[in-house]
Amino acid sequence: MNTKSKSTALQRLSWFLIAVFALPYLGFRPESIGDADRVQKVIIDAGHGGKDPGNLGTRRYRSTEKDVALAVAQQTAAKIKAMYPDVEVVLTRNSDRFLELYERTAIANREKGDLFISIHCDAADNKSAYGSSTYVMGKNHDDENQVALRENSVILMEDNYQDKYEGFDPRKPESYIALTLYQYAFQNQSIEFAQTVQNAFKNDVGRRDRGVRQQPLYVTSRCSMPSVLIELGFTTNSEEEDFLNGAEGQDAMSTAIARSFGAYKVRRERGLPPAGPAPTDGSAPESAPETPAAPAPPKVEFSIQLSVSGLKKPTTEPPFSQVEEVWIKSEGRLYRYLQGHYATLEEAKKALLGVQGKGFADAFIVAYRGVDRIPLSEAESLTQ
Repeated sequence: MNTKSKSTALQRLSWFLIAVFALPYLGFRPESIGDADRVQKVIIDAGHGGKDPGNLGTRRYRSTEKDVALAVAQQTAAKIKAMYPDVEVVLTRNSDRFLELYERTAIANREKGDLFISIHCDAADNKSAYGSSTYVMGKNHDDENQVALRENSVILMEDNYQDKYEGFDPRKPESYIALTLYQYAFQNQSIEFAQTVQNAFKNDVGRRDRGVRQQPLYVTSRCSMPSVLIELGFTTNSEEEDFLNGAEGQDAMSTAIARSFGAYKVRRERGLPPAGPAPTDGSAPESAPETPAAPAPPKVEFSIQLSVSGLKKPTTEPPFSQVEEVWIKSEGRLYRYLQGHYATLEEAKKALLGVQGKGFADAFIVAYRGVDRIPLSEAESLTQ
């Protein structure tokens, strides 16, 4: 099969995967009430291990990334168990052993986890680089694909990786087309947890906040649950390497992750508020006042989501400056970058093609009813 045929086949596979994995979740809402919102099992993945040391740091220590990741993962697991005895914690590895990437996601899916946390340490040629980042699944618009390449390249160390990963090659850009399709159903929850972790690192531990970022990472793409990859800091930075190799630093970082898990668990399990404020003095709820005329229903409109960030960036600067009508919707501590206000889904679909052609290849359509985001299927029926 020639290169063009392979590319066409991969694109067809990608659209098939959208239908299989994304469409069933169009009506998925992270706030919905039910057993699906219970956070009862967490999978903690210590990156690398065994013959794969991860990054080697400054080489001033005998320990490497795999050792720091395992220590923090074990401490995080112990703290979550102590804080929440009803939560089951599963470690993908509890010793210095090599674990293939597909095995990590297979463990998470087999155990039917409610959250997947993969723990790593960052590296850079610039020895002054420092700070913590948390990654969720997605394509990055800043061309900073070194993280994805580094974390995915462990696949090349595995035997028969061409067969195990069905042709996925971390060195080839076309291999990443399908990776972005699997996690859209859990994107909001993944971002929510990631931002909670980053806030804890910054406010509780005093680390430099490098933000919540999107990258096409294999280990988070195949999990059927909210998933994040945490880069604790740069072990190529001598000061940060000292911190992450020390008992105090590992305790602080694992405590921050465990507390972030607790905050995320509480928010997920709190349930939706009632339709209107509960009456406290026998009066009618405010949502159903005795007035001559009922208020107009909230307006339904469509927009195109460009990206999500924990940092507010000017829409007049790249990459947003090349797209017209960019606006920002603040949701807690996250900023959702959106384009346009469209009355119908068809108008949004036409605009989407233009937006994707201006560098936002993974942009997608979202719908709002007033200030609340709603499924596209619901919005379409309301506007017909």
